[in-house]
Amino acid sequence: MNILRHFVFWVYVPIEEVDHYMITEYIDHLLGKRLKPKTINCHIACIRMFYRYLHYEESMNIVNPVKKGNNLRLPKPLPRHLNDDEVRKLLDVVRKPRDRALIMIMLRCGLRVEEVVDLTFADLDLKRNKILVRNGKGGKGRVVYISTDALAALIAYLKVRHPSRSKGIFLVEKGTHTGKPISVRGVQKRIEYYAGKARIKVSCHQLRHTMATQMLNAEAEVVTIQDLLGHNWITTTERYCTVSNIKVMKDYFKAMTVIMARSTQEPHIDGFA
Repeated sequence: MNILRHFVFWVYVPIEEVDHYMITEYIDHLLGKRLKPKTINCHIACIRMFYRYLHYEESMNIVNPVKKGNNLRLPKPLPRHLNDDEVRKLLDVVRKPRDRALIMIMLRCGLRVEEVVDLTFADLDLKRNKILVRNGKGGKGRVVYISTDALAALIAYLKVRHPSRSKGIFLVEKGTHTGKPISVRGVQKRIEYYAGKARIKVSCHQLRHTMATQMLNAEAEVVTIQDLLGHNWITTTERYCTVSNIKVMKDYFKAMTVIMARSTQEPHIDGFA
């Protein structure tokens, strides 16, 4: 009601005469007050619902002036990744073979948590250090590669894996659901447990971000990381370039070394000694 009150006091025509252009003016007015996009979108949503109420509940013959395109685009937060010290702290507290294998696959292969819990034995090609992700985001499949340390963790788990007819690799190990495939929430709970134990902030998706950032810092090509992560658009992968300060720093000083070397060279002028 407070939002609607502000809007009604601002408009300079009767409510039923407000059009799409006036809504745009009102958005500019809110921007001028330095409101955040999320807050402005809340204002616009309330006004949209108000006009729906007038049309459907009060039977007013009016067109809703708020269009879908009026919502402001919200800024996307940059993906957070773990630094090397945080990775060490996390791995130091993970003792269970299953949990270590889970974490290593997300950390080294960049799998989403949904993709990890869907893995089956048919998806593994351990001789070639490959994993087939069949059910990626959007139903898109891809092949990823598994590092030697992640492979060692996976093999160590498979040796002690609970006997089960389930085709799923990662199983529940306690309770009434023992032997059944672990759920996404089950994995998330384990990560939350280890995060608390290591006294760091970490989520399943941050392990994926960490893999991408570490590869970029190791000078892997963006298109390579895009393929491994299963991104449809390279612009999604390029967001890691913004947070990968080590790579930026290396490129900067490497380029500056060349630039400074060129600028200190004495110019050669024909006809002079």
